[in-house]
Amino acid sequence: MKQFDLVVIGAGPGGYVAAIRAAQLGMRVAVAERDKPGGVCVNWGCIPSKAILSSAELYEDMKNAAAYGIRCPAVEADYGEVIRRSRKVSDRMSRGVAFLFKKNGIELFAANATVASPTTVRVGGEELSARNILVASGTAVRGLPGIEPDGRTVLTSDDALAQEELPRSVIVLGGGAVGVEFAYIYRAFGAEVTLVEMEDQLLPRTDREVAEELSKSLRKQGIRILTSAPAKGYDKGSRTLSVSVGGKEETLTAEKLLVAVGRRALSAEMGLEACGVEIDRGIIKVDDRMRTSCETIWAIGDVAGGMMLAHKASAEGVAAVEAIAGKDTRRPDPDRIPSCVYCRPQVATIGLSEEEAKRRGIEYKVSKFPLTALGKAVATGHTEGFVKMIAEAKFGEVIGCHIVGVGAPDMIAELSVARSLEATFHEVGRTVHAHPTLSEAIRESALMLGGESIDI
Repeated sequence: MKQFDLVVIGAGPGGYVAAIRAAQLGMRVAVAERDKPGGVCVNWGCIPSKAILSSAELYEDMKNAAAYGIRCPAVEADYGEVIRRSRKVSDRMSRGVAFLFKKNGIELFAANATVASPTTVRVGGEELSARNILVASGTAVRGLPGIEPDGRTVLTSDDALAQEELPRSVIVLGGGAVGVEFAYIYRAFGAEVTLVEMEDQLLPRTDREVAEELSKSLRKQGIRILTSAPAKGYDKGSRTLSVSVGGKEETLTAEKLLVAVGRRALSAEMGLEACGVEIDRGIIKVDDRMRTSCETIWAIGDVAGGMMLAHKASAEGVAAVEAIAGKDTRRPDPDRIPSCVYCRPQVATIGLSEEEAKRRGIEYKVSKFPLTALGKAVATGHTEGFVKMIAEAKFGEVIGCHIVGVGAPDMIAELSVARSLEATFHEVGRTVHAHPTLSEAIRESALMLGGESIDI
């Protein structure tokens, strides 16, 4: 039996980062992965979807190039080639993860893994001995009762990432990040799109003003949006979805139905309960150091609950292996983890929304700086959106920031640093920002909180 200090189950953004950090700390590490290295994020999530989104944005920009003094007659999109390019991007990134394993002396086992005991992992027909086991098995797409994906008419996001033929019409069921990104993709390439969300806004639990701005923009692009519209049933024969809208039933018809209603944790049939690991509705319970109720088993990422984000899983992976190594590290604070959506306009948020600040009884100040007042946004022709900043009233600490507009996912990094340093809006506003840049909108939003904004 091979001996390891740590066996990681899953090579996604949580598992592979944890494995590399463990190797840096001197541990002998093995990783079990039944798919390709990189997990869902690299192979069926973050990376291929962003490759497709970049193609959609470029196609839109080329169609609108005349507004910039550039003529691009007869611009055409080859949707099949768009999908094939995205697969090549994923394959390249997956090979990169495999290379990093070799570079760091990590042994990769390409097979399904189960936990045979608190210190034994069974991978294929082999058993590995481990001082510690880290579960980073992630999640899988899920359907709805009576609306089960079949890969042909009813699609999951996995199916959508692989199908090379653009449908003429699509109903996207689910207005979260995955739903709005695919709605934008399909519409950008010319499909008729209806986006259906059972909650009363897109991107539920996101700041309401941000959700409203996004909805307004997507509607201008020609996407029909139905909120407060729970699905009632689907008929594959007629390809019709029944939804309840305003208390009345409405029937929607489209060539394809994309189900984007969430994901389910992959914790079942792994042997965890037999080792004393506590699991609640598929989510593995962990403490603030990512340790389960079994002292030698740890869990990170989507399977451990909380925000389903790749970078959150990576941060938890580092925290877990450093805790295993005896360092005093803790699970990252969810209020300091950014969340991004990559449709156009893009969305990025961190910290508290206005609604959440009210719910917690926090006295706050709020500002909203429109991109229409920003030189770089006007120069590039991307003036949709705003930066909204929320600060605690007494001391001025920035407790939330919400951005909608081009460049939002990159701009939010500044606020991640600000949140980590417990910076005030005074400090953010007095930090010199390069001109002309989109990030000046963050500075202006901070200055507005103190009544010092220059450009509005």
